[in-house]
Amino acid sequence: MLYYLFEYLEKMNVPGAGVFQYITFRAGMAVIVALLTGTIFGKLAIGMLQRQQIGEVVRDLGLEGQYAKKGTPTMGGVIIIGSILIPVLLFTKLDNIYIILMIVSTLWLGAIGFIDDYIKVFKKDKEGLAGRFKIAGQIGIGLIVAITLFSSGDVVVREKIAGETVIVQLDNGEQVERPATQEVKSTVTNVPFLKNHQFDYSSVLWFLGDQAKKWGWLIFAAAVIFIITAVSNGANITDGLDGLATGTSAIIGVTLGIFAYLSSNVIYADYLNIMYIPHSEELVVFMAAFIGATVGFLWYNSFPAQVFMGDTGSLTLGGIIAVFAILLRIELLIPILCGVFLVENLSVMIQVSWFKYTKKKYGEGRRVFKMAPLHHHYQKIGYTESKIVTRFWIIGIILAVLTIVTLKVR
Repeated sequence: MLYYLFEYLEKMNVPGAGVFQYITFRAGMAVIVALLTGTIFGKLAIGMLQRQQIGEVVRDLGLEGQYAKKGTPTMGGVIIIGSILIPVLLFTKLDNIYIILMIVSTLWLGAIGFIDDYIKVFKKDKEGLAGRFKIAGQIGIGLIVAITLFSSGDVVVREKIAGETVIVQLDNGEQVERPATQEVKSTVTNVPFLKNHQFDYSSVLWFLGDQAKKWGWLIFAAAVIFIITAVSNGANITDGLDGLATGTSAIIGVTLGIFAYLSSNVIYADYLNIMYIPHSEELVVFMAAFIGATVGFLWYNSFPAQVFMGDTGSLTLGGIIAVFAILLRIELLIPILCGVFLVENLSVMIQVSWFKYTKKKYGEGRRVFKMAPLHHHYQKIGYTESKIVTRFWIIGIILAVLTIVTLKVR
């Protein structure tokens, strides 16, 4: 909203109004406003949640200190969502297709998580929303994202035209020859660690010949649904210790913000030989708000937590990360960047699968980990909660650096 106000003021020749045209300025303002919103609104929200007796329902997992968390306000994800959306509404171009998709994704997944938390807290049902309904909701937002990317004329990528070049005049007057480019709709995505690092989802349907491009969007849509479901559930599973999911998401957010800035800048994209995505610069502002919101929430969510995000927050954080990566065409980097989420997910899958297999084969279920997800395994062997969270953050930072390194290591 403020963007359009200052755009009008600039046309009226008001001094300083043009500063809102700079992505870096708006991103910086988004971080500050999100931080302030998270800390100020967070304190008020915690008080309200306490008055309404919206507290955490603790299941007996046999973990040290778990009952001390009973009654801690939950559903704090509303703080994160509010802290993201307020600066986004203030500082972004609201008619930008990428911003529209991110807002819809945030509200959609937040609603699913809110319903789940509502059932747990107010209906006293520890299981919450049935898994099939969660999956249906995740599939729904996946379809919305995929169909929008397929149908919107504003969603294009800039690709090089094989064998064609153009003469470009630099600022110093020098003329240089550059590959010719065109903006096209495409199902192409970036592939890490490879020099010619692009993969076209339609190539999976190579056996269809000329029809592969037409039907390639089905493969792309399936990939989008799978990624959103996997990452949002991964964040949900990771949210088991104070500050774990919040801090990990903030680290991931910084990395995604860097990629958004590079992918939306034609000069940096050309230099790094990555896909230039027109109109995606507004995503930098959105991710700045995301970072500010998660850090602001961490003020109250760090050990010992004064509030839990609940599924309202964890599903939203994971969904935002997944959709953001898809929009930037870097979704194949998710296994590295979101390695903490991936390992937590895998630990549950391995534990459940091995237990069922051994029970069927030996008549008695056996476990790989003392408890899944993985962070509870380390609690069982005696690590303190704060140590586990700090070490997971360190691993998250290492994975984030490795993700950034993929820009040059090919």
